Amino acid sequence: MDLFNHIQIGYLVIQSQKLDEWQRFFHDGIGLHEAERTGERLAYRFDRHERRIMVEKGKAEDISALGIHVQSDEAMKEVLQRLSAKAIPVTATSGKSAVKRGVHSYYSFKGPKGLTLELYRSPILSEKPLNMKVSGIVTGDSGMGHLAITSRTPEIMLGFWHEIFDARISDYIDEKIAGVELDITFLRFNERHHSIAVASTKGVRLDPIRTQAQHVNLVADTMDDLVGAFRRLKQLGFEMAHEIGQHPNDKELSFYVITPSGFEWELGFDALKVNENDWAVERFKGISLWGHKPQKSGLVNFLKVNAINFINGIKSLAGKEYSPF
Repeated sequence: MDLFNHIQIGYLVIQSQKLDEWQRFFHDGIGLHEAERTGERLAYRFDRHERRIMVEKGKAEDISALGIHVQSDEAMKEVLQRLSAKAIPVTATSGKSAVKRGVHSYYSFKGPKGLTLELYRSPILSEKPLNMKVSGIVTGDSGMGHLAITSRTPEIMLGFWHEIFDARISDYIDEKIAGVELDITFLRFNERHHSIAVASTKGVRLDPIRTQAQHVNLVADTMDDLVGAFRRLKQLGFEMAHEIGQHPNDKELSFYVITPSGFEWELGFDALKVNENDWAVERFKGISLWGHKPQKSGLVNFLKVNAINFINGIKSLAGKEYSPF
């Protein structure tokens, strides 16, 4: 069975001690519906799914799990068979633990770079009205947003997403981000231009990013949503890693803001959908057609950012990047 068009990103779990800051970020800044707020957990929705983003109290200051929505029983069976064939251990979860994820049950396993991947078939849905500052977030047949991941072993990581989920390559970009030369490969599971982007350094393979993802993306319904969130986040004091600009490959307008846990969050608008009948894989030079300038410029900030990435990159050489096969 070909799993293409049967897979989509469904939810995201973040572990952080900074719940109050994340509440300001998601509810007050981006403008998402707050589904739950306690001293141990935040949860947000922006469509009928009861949970799309969760922040759980913990020390990691990082993404702790990625939910992958499998669209049919047949597709779930196929994914589980592929994982079994690769001798990848899988754990089944249901009951209260699953409900906290906004699903009836899920299967979890350790994915690339040690990120927990959680496969689910049936989300818990809600018909309660949304209370949001944005008019909407694009989901539907495309799922929600994307993750950009850095890797020291990109061939192995790309192989994982292809062999387990039948991901297809959309295109490539050569870029310098924070002083590091990168090759970026964009993968799609469905009509969304990409759900996973894998970036690797040219030459010596190192990983300059501390967190599981360099950035996470959501796509807003309208330009007003994009601009409104940009203004609110700046007024709240969140730093823009890259102000509004446009990408050359998916034509998305977007900005990148630094989250309370330190990784970046991209909010976009008007990203193209791939037409499988006439799509051609291309290689682009540069991540932006225009814009995406950092809020903080100048030599001091440049040296600070690059020093941190250099240190992270050197540290990454001391260990082996985890791969499930």
